[in-house]
Amino acid sequence: MFLLPFIGMYFLPSIVAIVKKKNLILIPVLNLFLGWTVIGWIILLFLSVKKPKVD
Repeated sequence: MFLLPFIGMYFLPSIVAIVKKKNLILIPVLNLFLGWTVIGWIILLFLSVKKPKVD
């Protein structure tokens, strides 16, 4: 029960990406393997919340 908030925080980039339906495979897989690094977690969170580039 104590670890549940930490697990949710760890997978926050994946949860945001799934809700926004962006990079449904890339972000969760990278989050699983690179989320333990602070830099990787921040980059993945940024990728999951950024708006798509409009050409």
